This record gives sequence, C-alpha cells and structure tokens, in this order.
Amino acid sequence: MGDTICFDGAHHVVMGLSGQVVHLVDETGEQSAVSLPHLLGDPQFEVVTSIERRGRVPQEGLLEALPKRVVEQARWWERHLIEVITGLPPNPAEGARPQTEYDPQARSLRQREEAKVAELAAGGHAVGLSTLQRLRLRYQRQGVWGLVDHRAARRTAATGRVDERVVAALRTAVVEQTDRSTGTAERLRRRMEQIIAEEHGAGVVPLPSKATFYRLLAVVSAGRHTLGSARTRRSLANRPEGPFGTLSAARPGELVQIDSTPLDVAVVLDDGVVGRVELTGMVDVATRTVAAAVLRPTTKAVDASLLLAKAMTPEPMRPGWPEALRMSRSVLPHRALTEIDQRLADAAARPVIVPESMVCDRGKVYLSRAFTSACRTLGINVYPAHPDTPTDKPIIERTLQSVGTLFCQYVAGYLGSSVERRGKNADAEAAWSLLELQALLDEWIVACWQNRPHDGLRDAAMPAKPLTPNEKYAALVAAAGYVAVPLEAEDYIELLPVKRRAINAWGVKIDHRVYDSEDFNGYRGQSSGVQAHQGRWEVHYDPYDVSRIWVRNHHDGGWLVGTWRHLRTAPVPFGDHAWDRARQLLAHRGTDPATEAEIAQAVNDLLDRAERGPTRMDKRDQRVAARTRATAEPTWPRPEPPDDLTAPAEPVEAIDDADDEPGAQVIPLGVYDARKEAENWW
Repeated sequence: MGDTICFDGAHHVVMGLSGQVVHLVDETGEQSAVSLPHLLGDPQFEVVTSIERRGRVPQEGLLEALPKRVVEQARWWERHLIEVITGLPPNPAEGARPQTEYDPQARSLRQREEAKVAELAAGGHAVGLSTLQRLRLRYQRQGVWGLVDHRAARRTAATGRVDERVVAALRTAVVEQTDRSTGTAERLRRRMEQIIAEEHGAGVVPLPSKATFYRLLAVVSAGRHTLGSARTRRSLANRPEGPFGTLSAARPGELVQIDSTPLDVAVVLDDGVVGRVELTGMVDVATRTVAAAVLRPTTKAVDASLLLAKAMTPEPMRPGWPEALRMSRSVLPHRALTEIDQRLADAAARPVIVPESMVCDRGKVYLSRAFTSACRTLGINVYPAHPDTPTDKPIIERTLQSVGTLFCQYVAGYLGSSVERRGKNADAEAAWSLLELQALLDEWIVACWQNRPHDGLRDAAMPAKPLTPNEKYAALVAAAGYVAVPLEAEDYIELLPVKRRAINAWGVKIDHRVYDSEDFNGYRGQSSGVQAHQGRWEVHYDPYDVSRIWVRNHHDGGWLVGTWRHLRTAPVPFGDHAWDRARQLLAHRGTDPATEAEIAQAVNDLLDRAERGPTRMDKRDQRVAARTRATAEPTWPRPEPPDDLTAPAEPVEAIDDADDEPGAQVIPLGVYDARKEAENWW
C-alpha cells in the first residue's frame, strides 16, 4: 500500500488490497479496482517507488551509542547517496535544480553513480563503483544504520571475556546465598573457587583477577541484593518469572486482600509494660478502601473472623471527631445508601465493603476453621496465596507499609521499620494505650486515607488525575450499580465460633462454665434433631465475652440466649484466653480440678493485678490482660444483651431487730489441739 505503479500506460497509487483485488487511484484522483492476476499480467506493469517512501526511519537511538566519528562518517555518506538517488543534496534551497550529472530525468542511476565516484576521487576520497553501489543498497534497506561501520557497533557479552565455566560457578554461588545470612564478596569468591574445583578440578579453569571478579559479580548479582538486605533478597527470589499479571476489579468488594503485620509503635499495656501489637487489615482492590483495621496484642483466628463484621458494618462517629468526617459531608452517595440502611445516616465517611472474594496468606489464622467457616457463612470465596509469594497480594502488603510511613512515624513511641532505624530509647516515648491507638488509627483512616489520592486509582478518561478511595467508590457505585448490604447485628452471631453441646437440666456447659436461662425451658434434655451431631445443639460463643452464649433453636427457629451463672460475681468482661490462663494458674498451684467459682475469682485477681500497675506478672499474664482490656468492648455489632444481664442483683431486705425475739446465747467453739486429741485416742 502506498506504492506508485505503472499500469495500463498510467501511474497509479495502491490504496488497498482485499484478497485478489487491488484498489488504485490514478493521477486525476479516479479510483479503480483491478484483479491481482490481471495487474501482474499487464506488459507495462512496473513498480515505481520513491526513496522517500521506501527509506527507513532513522534509528537515532542506536546511533547515540556509537562513537562520534563513526556517526559523522555515516552522515557524510548519507548526503552523497541522497544526491545520487534524488539528484539533490539534503535540505536543498527552494527552487533548486539538480546538477546535470545527477539529474534523474537526464541520467540513469548508473551514470549518476559513476559521476559521484569521479567527484569523490577528485576530492581525495577514492572509492570503487561497487562499494558505492553496495552502500546505496544498504542505505535504501536500513537507512543511516546501513552506512555505519559495524565494527564500532559490535556487541560484547555482559560478562566480558571471562571463561563461561567461571560465570556458571559464580551464578551457582549467588543462588546459594538466597537463604543464607548476608556475607562479603570474598566469601562468594571462595565459594566460586570451590565449585570450580569440584566440577572441573583444581587449576584447570583460569580464575579472574580480583578486579575482574568484582566487575563480574556486579553483573551476575544485579537486582538480587546478594550483598544487601537478606529480607529483600529472599523476597526478590520468590518473585515469579515473566511479566506480572494484572487483576482488576470492577466493583467494590469484588476482590479484597487481608494480612497481618507487627505495628512499628510501642504501646503501653494495662500493667504499664511497653510492648508491640499486631495490625490486621483488609483492603478493597477496586477502591483501595481500608475496609477494617484492628490492633491486637496477638492475632487469633477469631480476630480475622470478626474483622469481616467490622468491614461489613458502618463506621460510627466517635466523640471528638470533627463533623467533616461524616458520610453526609463526603463525596460518597450518602442519600442512596441511607435509603438502604438508616445506620449510615450518622456514620463516618468510610464505605461499607461486602467482600465477594478474598486473598490471604497461608498463616494458621486465615486457614483456621473459624475464619473459613465465617467466610463460608457470608458467601465469600477464599483464595490462599502461594507459599512465600507476597506478590499474590501486593496491595495489602503495600497498604500496611503505607500505614507505617503515613501514620506510625508520627505517633509517639514509633520504633522504626528495623533495628538500624530505631531511635535511642524509643520505647520510653510510648504514650498511647492500645484502645487509644485504635481510636487514632480509625480516625486517621476516615480522615486521611479515604481522602488521599492514590496512584492506583486513575480513571481511564482522566488518567492524569488520581482519585481518592471515596471518589473511586462513588464512581464505581454509579457505573457498576453496586449496592452494599451492611451486616445486621444478628448476623454477628453467625460469625462466632461454634461448639456442639447438650441442653441439660442445669443448662449448657462450655469450658467448665455453666450457662442457663429461662429460654432453655422446654428444651432441657431434648435432642436437637440433628442426627449428624448425635442430637447436640449448635452453640455460638464469643471468645472475648464469656457472659452469654447463643444456642440455635433447631425446633422453632431463632436463638436461645444463655447467661453465665457466675456473671454477677465477675462483672468485668473477659474472654476465653483469660479463663484458660486462670485454670492453668490454679492447676499449677495444685487446685485441680478447680470449681467454676474458683476460676472466676482467679480471673478477677489476674485482671486486678494488671489494673493496679507494674507487678511481677510474667509476659503471658501481661498479654492475657492486654487482650482482655482491648476486647472488652469490641466495635463490631453485637446483639443487645437481655435485660436480666444488666439488672442489678436483688437487694436483701433489711431485718427489723425490734420484731425478732432475743437471740440465744452464743457459745464459742474450743480451739482444736492435735496433741490432746492424740492422747485421748491412745
């Protein structure tokens, strides 16, 4: 296409090819269609193509890598060859006419070539006719690059002239360093020599000098961090080969990623001891919204399960938050969402994300039965990442790093991302408790993160403007018709761990705790009807609050709420971790089996010691106390407790001494004397 041909005694331009039909346009602009066999069979057929159309585009990028003298020589030949081909030198003046010996209308191509050979010889540049013709043909095929002296453009191997056996041995040594601690170049050189000696024998392969070895090592270990950070080196080794795949989400919640990481902030625990906590976060791929973020001393499976409930419910406004953080003041489609759930009317400006698919790592927290059951209940597909492959969930990995750079470094008690970046006495700067730091993080997510433009959120129509997570959420809701259905408070029960128990005459027993209530009347001693579980009832319990349980009513539907019978003697909320720890302490003291009341009293003693301040508590007790305090009042929705849970104990009626008869004489008991009892015995 674009060629000028001679056909039927006139010049035509080829405008297109369609099978065996050629579309032509003549000099007058008239169009015609000719079959290809008829065109090629015309005795006057000839391809007449100008050099301007057939010439190659100058390869300036390749020319820049050549020596200056080589490029100047090629440009010099280009000027002479253009004059031979077209009759005029490059960039001729307006109205210029070709010289007689180079006029294409009067001289043939060979005559023009002979004239150029004579001109160059007169100027002191003797060149043969065949050489000139060869350069002309190379110029017509390759452009200026065909005139370059390719001896100057000869490419050498990246490893130079080093023996290939040495290069192979060094590559093997570099790969072996992936999982080892970082060493020096001398250790690599010694290992390379050992590999060469094992495979080829000592003294057979010539070894490079020290300077050559360092240059070779820089080439072989490029991008591997062989002599740098061990963590970065292992991460790069786990990176998949080939180009990275791109997984895009078209609506909020279509794909979310979840992960946990230690937070680089020192926190003051309940007993005054300074420690670190873990951050478990969930991010939506489509909008980069941090759907939920929870701080815990140690992350457990139930934390990940209840994180789903936090993501699927509106974020409530907290006391002290500015009014600008309300959803009604943001770019989110507030009115449309409020019609779905009235709780959004007073919520903060964080979208509600209902996950459809979730990517997590292979930690025991995310592969636990509690987490997988919660996802199955909510209809969420779980995709575990490949082992040691952080690139399977890069967005949450980068988001957790951003929390460190955008939030943690401004918080008192910041420890830095590593020991070498930690300040002097950084632990002494800790000023926030776990609950206070959680409140700060929640406010930062609503105020900063959700309103901060992200490079990954760019609209195809406006790629120069990055969007915020709230703006992207509003755009996708309008485009995809996404409707978020927030989680109801009753659905919280479905996310709780499950145990199978019988409803006895005295109630339900879980971990040596007895639960009972009037709801169990009529079902005591009866079978649930579920034969797969031998007639036992499905019991849901909250590991962070042992005050009550929920039993699924397999007969009439709904839930049966049971309260702990020692709730009034242990009014402080605590969870299974505190209960189990108290049982271990009593067993260690020889009080085993301990009664339910004894365990409850031991829990109270443990929490009282944590509240009084620094004591001789071990680290495990400190962790238990911190988790109890952190989860005493969770932020996720839970059903309202029954009225009898919060009602005060019935007061004991006062005794009127005036109406009573005088009491009998009190006779004190004698003091027990073991020696006298022994004498009486004998």
